[in-house]
Amino acid sequence: MPQNEHIELHRKRNGYRLDYHERKRKKEAREPHTRAKKARKMIGLKAKLYNKQRHHEKIQMKKTLKMHDKRNTKQKDDDKTPTGVIPHYLIDREGHSRAKVLSNMIKQKRKEKAGKWEVPIPKIRAQSEAEVFRVVTTGMRKKKAWKRLVTKVTFVPETYTRKPPKYERFIRPMALRFKKAHVTHPELKATFCLNIISVKKNPSSAMYTSLGVITKGTVIEVNVSELGLVTQGGKIIWGKYAQVTNNPENDGCINAVLLV
Repeated sequence: MPQNEHIELHRKRNGYRLDYHERKRKKEAREPHTRAKKARKMIGLKAKLYNKQRHHEKIQMKKTLKMHDKRNTKQKDDDKTPTGVIPHYLIDREGHSRAKVLSNMIKQKRKEKAGKWEVPIPKIRAQSEAEVFRVVTTGMRKKKAWKRLVTKVTFVPETYTRKPPKYERFIRPMALRFKKAHVTHPELKATFCLNIISVKKNPSSAMYTSLGVITKGTVIEVNVSELGLVTQGGKIIWGKYAQVTNNPENDGCINAVLLV
């Protein structure tokens, strides 16, 4: 193994830190301020070269934004094309309609994403860390407060290996670990008790998703092989997404609606 791949190997084996994505997002958000501060402090030839580079980048950014702007274009409209007997000077003319065309791929992607994530409960109340976690004090004098006890229902995969209790930061109680969910099929109008494969998305926080915390509105992946669902090609569908519709920590079970 090359010496420079030890970080990738560690990530493959142990995954990312729980706050990795949040820290990365914050670092990227701070970057413009850092660069501006750097530009203000620089002097001499280095400042000239650096400002020239920044100026070039800004021009490129403006060009890209201009390309993505709305623009009026002519489009062929079959409904407006004249039919029947028409004068010879109108034979080659076709009906046109002026329509606003979005050349913005980003907006298109956003729309696709929104359509992909149409769920039964579109808006939910965000869960604060004070609700989800309880501080656990440790040490001989109970002065250390870096451990957290998860007070909500969680899903822990069977392959999960628990860390030694001394070094475990997030404690997920066994009594609140769930493996099955009551999933309702909206078209069949029937409910099935299915195994949970994973927690796909907890809308409250990315950290809750990585910890497997299940609250109202969470999207989970369930094993639907028992239902006998097949694709158009005739292959069996193993996993499908479902959204949790109740508060599992209050009800003692997970109720969800299948996303079809």
